[in-house]
Amino acid sequence: MTGASRGIGRCIARELGRHGATVIVNYRSSEEAAHEVADTITEADFEGTAHPVQADVTDRDEIETMREAVHETFGPIDVLVNNAGITCDRPFQKMTVEDWHRVIDVSLHGTFNCTQTFYDDVKTVDHGRVINISSVIGKQGNVGQANYAAAKSGLFGFTRSLALELASTGTTANCIAPGFTHTEMVEALPDEIQDDLRAEIPLERFADTSEIAGLVRYLASEQSGYMTGEVIDINGGIDL
Repeated sequence: MTGASRGIGRCIARELGRHGATVIVNYRSSEEAAHEVADTITEADFEGTAHPVQADVTDRDEIETMREAVHETFGPIDVLVNNAGITCDRPFQKMTVEDWHRVIDVSLHGTFNCTQTFYDDVKTVDHGRVINISSVIGKQGNVGQANYAAAKSGLFGFTRSLALELASTGTTANCIAPGFTHTEMVEALPDEIQDDLRAEIPLERFADTSEIAGLVRYLASEQSGYMTGEVIDINGGIDL
């Protein structure tokens, strides 16, 4: 899975490892954090194991090198979790071309790169799964996040199109759109902004990363085999 060294990705990696998966912990530059995630899974009393692999999702050559390394040691993958993403917030009028491309390249282009590179794997294995991590911002938009909203919204159409193309093989593709979640990014916000955000959520709290990870585990399982092309909200009722 991509972007697995911190935040939601770290918790997803641990959850999949806990339930028996061999998790490829992809990272771009957070080597120490990625090794910590992998070590935690491997050294804990989990059913699965984990292995960190460096690759920048925006670089197709690096992703193809990662695939070769994974195949050499583990063979084809059966679940691909596209989680990598970044923010570069700025009011639209002041947003630079570089701001736009940085976010689009990681969240959207990176998902394209990884999915196409591992496409034959997930298409041909039994119970193949593609799980894309989007955001409530992709549905609602947000001030200063036109680039992020565009990238995360793009994952909705990408997922649905992919699901249609994969359906005849039995492989599924689904997308999760989390709301505000307890991560380093959200917890770094000033207290008053966090209070304002919570006030807009019917459940009056942020999600725990374990709640997102549990949904990913379900989508990765055999039990989810009749669900495909879905964009699944997990946002505390913020759309109600």
